[in-house]
Amino acid sequence: MPDIEADAGTIVVVEDDPSIADLECHYLRREGFRVLIADEGAKAIELVERERPRLVVLDVGLSGNLDGLRVCAKLRGFTSVPIIMVTARGEEVDRVLGLEMGADDYLTKPFSPRELVARVKAILRRSDGASGQGQTLQAGSVEVDTSRREARISGRTVELTSQEFDLLTYLTRHPGVALSRRQILDGAWEPGWFGDERTVDVHVRQLRKKLGDALPLDTVWGVGYRLG
Repeated sequence: MPDIEADAGTIVVVEDDPSIADLECHYLRREGFRVLIADEGAKAIELVERERPRLVVLDVGLSGNLDGLRVCAKLRGFTSVPIIMVTARGEEVDRVLGLEMGADDYLTKPFSPRELVARVKAILRRSDGASGQGQTLQAGSVEVDTSRREARISGRTVELTSQEFDLLTYLTRHPGVALSRRQILDGAWEPGWFGDERTVDVHVRQLRKKLGDALPLDTVWGVGYRLG
């Protein structure tokens, strides 16, 4: 039985292979989600802008003028909606680029539909503020408001993706601790998250790019990262 209530919100699936799109939709609808399908980039952008979904599942390898990477970049121009990028096996460059353009997570084909559902639920739990509500944390000169899911520098809000914010929150809750990439994945993603540990490096790079010197985040060679 689904563990999310009926009418769990809208998800946009962007996939030009009808069989894959149907499979993803079937499993997501079983969990109570309203699922809308876009089979090309322009339609996907239009759907997201009009429907304001809770999450987007976005295939990198879309045909036409707008592939998944370009769609992701355009979406990030007007929304912070969580995005799960779907890539073909071996497309490591696309995965890294997708994360740098603002994707929150990725899945590599072929994948189990149940894994997709699990990733969707995990991201929504975090983005809905299921943990740490009502706290305001400090990371250097960065204020981390967990109830509003906002990062601020001198009162100015810095736009972060859902996963970037979760990473920042986890680091902020462990100041001065040298954390391995595996520890970070288990804490800022989900315990037992399966994927390339380089995902952490990409998200750290994005945090440094967006927050700059306000975030005292050091690389601990041979280990991982430490928030000073």
